[in-house]
Amino acid sequence: PETLSQAASLPQLSVVVPTFNERDNVTVLYRRLDAILKDVSWEVIFVDDNSPDGTAALVRAIAQRNPRVRVIQRIHRRGLASACIEGMLSTAAPCIAVMDADLQHDETVLPRMLHRLKAESLDLVVATRNTDGGSMGDFSPLRIRLSNLGKRLGAFITRAELSDPMSGFFLLDRHYLEEVAPALSGIGFKILLDLVASARRPVRFAEIPYHFG
Repeated sequence: PETLSQAASLPQLSVVVPTFNERDNVTVLYRRLDAILKDVSWEVIFVDDNSPDGTAALVRAIAQRNPRVRVIQRIHRRGLASACIEGMLSTAAPCIAVMDADLQHDETVLPRMLHRLKAESLDLVVATRNTDGGSMGDFSPLRIRLSNLGKRLGAFITRAELSDPMSGFFLLDRHYLEEVAPALSGIGFKILLDLVASARRPVRFAEIPYHFG
């Protein structure tokens, strides 16, 4: 039987980070997460597509010193969407976040995202660049136009009024993941679109603005 101390140590939040040649960033990202998630039982799972720069080896070395850190090293498998799915399904945490390893996603909004997911019993909370308080950072005009086009296409595909359907930074409830997982395509790199488009009912979601690094 599980002891109370064991139950207390189980992560309530798992942060899934797909990586490819991100060796220079994983330590920085881990330290940032550790600083902002002080009041949360959490873990981080780096899903690495066998990076030639040794990303997986470095994460494994960090994991030997800290049980909050895990790595899934994928051999002969590539793709951001499938990496995210594999990472999300590998954890027992009730809340799962997905973010990039390139340090462009603002990890300081994670506590707000987690609070809102729980307080409002939501399926999904999306960090968005496209509402008041959000920013696309130093995106070129062409990148901004492409993002806006993606927003229109995303609304057509998902039938949901997401302001930033191309976002790679979001948090979801485990029950929702299990509900839509069998329908996920795992193709491409826009996993958020896949998660929302695979729902057979209206998705309960909220958005939190952030500044893209």
